[in-house]
Amino acid sequence: MAESERRAGTSEEVAPPVQQCFMVPKKEINVVSDMAKWKRSQAYADYMGFILTLNEGVRGKKLTCEYKVSEPIEKLVALLNTLDRWIDETPPVDQPSRFGNKAFRTWYAKLDQEAEKLVSAVIPKHLADAAPEVAVYLKESVGNSTRIDYGTGHEAAFAAFLCCLCKIGVLRVDDQMAIVFKVFNRYLEVMRKLQKTYRMEPAGSQGVWGLDDFQFLPFIWGSSQLIDHPSLEPRHFVDEKVVNENHKDFMFLECILFITEMKTGPFAEHSNQLWNISAVPSWSKVNQGLIRMYKAEVSAVGRGRLLSHTPALFHSTTGACAAPVWGPHHSHLLLLAGCGLGALGHSGAAGLKEAPASCLS
Repeated sequence: MAESERRAGTSEEVAPPVQQCFMVPKKEINVVSDMAKWKRSQAYADYMGFILTLNEGVRGKKLTCEYKVSEPIEKLVALLNTLDRWIDETPPVDQPSRFGNKAFRTWYAKLDQEAEKLVSAVIPKHLADAAPEVAVYLKESVGNSTRIDYGTGHEAAFAAFLCCLCKIGVLRVDDQMAIVFKVFNRYLEVMRKLQKTYRMEPAGSQGVWGLDDFQFLPFIWGSSQLIDHPSLEPRHFVDEKVVNENHKDFMFLECILFITEMKTGPFAEHSNQLWNISAVPSWSKVNQGLIRMYKAEVSAVGRGRLLSHTPALFHSTTGACAAPVWGPHHSHLLLLAGCGLGALGHSGAAGLKEAPASCLS
């Protein structure tokens, strides 16, 4: 978290869009053939545009650098702090099974009950009707309460949650660095605490052949942070000393530290994909390769892909406005996910719309 953050004054509330209409996401992707509709949709274009915009926004920047912190950013951190506090208030229960502690279901039930209230505390009053729609993504971003697992699909639901807040004007262009460094980084801390406290299983893990059991986006944005670094190269992230000395500045190294804390044995054996990535000559190439991998995960339906392993995806939803992220508003939110990659496919009032060549204004 930044040591020298500049506090922004109360941000101006954006005037409500004309003929605004929000609705809770509904299942939109039912069969494999529906995935083509998802990939051509405005929601898909907006989601990937959002991810890539933030990727550029944090390029070459440290987690501890100075950046603006607006009121909505502070409210989102407060929301995540609440989720963190609930973990402390809901200790694991004694049970025969080592993994998947059932206390998680108690914790999740509280979120399910309070999600709309939490979201309402973040968004301005004139956008209160958006809370039920946006809250779906928040609830889908913390794991599955039935299976007690968590994976990249749930992580994507949180990104969709943030994307929705951008689309309705709660988050602005100048919030980009704070979205990643303050909000998303705090989200990762809470998710790691959930994973450790309730011994959550990885959702749809590819095991040794996957990038990571739980996360993907911090590797993308974290590699962008390291582009053109004067001394740290990809080969250094498998060096324990380097990771320990620099993990507070770089999201990628924080991920590596968490992996080494959670897994035993040689790094090359338990994280083979990352081990291979350490041989790539530059961080820019690492970043480009990870983006290609992520696009394949988001748009593919094959075995081991992000969407197919997240039931939420197949319950795709869109309730979203067809306007570009950080662009003019139309009538609905974005609703990308509804379950896991969650919601990335769900449809709200607008349904899945065909996307133009570019979603960013």
